[in-house]
Amino acid sequence: MIRVLVVHNVGLIRSALVALLRSETGLDVSSTGGRTALRMGYGTPPHVYVADIDCLDSLGCGGEGIGSTHGDQDYEPALLVLAAARKPGALRKAFDAGALGYVNKDGEPGRLVEGIHQVARGERFIDESLAFDFFQAAKMPLTPRELSVLALAADGAPIDEIARSLHLSKGTIRNYLAAAIRKVGGRNRLDAVRISQGAGWL
Repeated sequence: MIRVLVVHNVGLIRSALVALLRSETGLDVSSTGGRTALRMGYGTPPHVYVADIDCLDSLGCGGEGIGSTHGDQDYEPALLVLAAARKPGALRKAFDAGALGYVNKDGEPGRLVEGIHQVARGERFIDESLAFDFFQAAKMPLTPRELSVLALAADGAPIDEIARSLHLSKGTIRNYLAAAIRKVGGRNRLDAVRISQGAGWL
């Protein structure tokens, strides 16, 4: 029996996923909203987390992956993410978080079930429809510092505020912004933010 914990912030979608998976034999399914995922993780941990890609932070998936949350058991839970196509930046973040499986949100339900069984065996699972996005994810053009500056700009922070926040000069911030705009092919700061958000980098 594979223990599965479904993590999704939207209750209606979470309930639909649970109903789908409980109709399959061999799966013991529970669920939680993203904000309570870490608390749910204690006790008997699942074999597989099925998480919306926007819920990774609630699983403690920084650079260490979810295994660090359950350090006292003899296996590491596998992470399978539900991802949207044409979001290579989000896929890159999921990969860096240690995800083993990737299922397209717009795909067939059977692909999710197949993915769960595969990652439970410790095997990687990538939906074919996300393959091109994975190729794009490997080519993320922005440095971490450029991303930080662009993220603050996306929140509407002016140059001097970004400079104070990052302890850098205003000239340096302008240089980072100019580099980010050029690298993503934007016309200006707002366009660069739009392109980066669309790709899932921000």
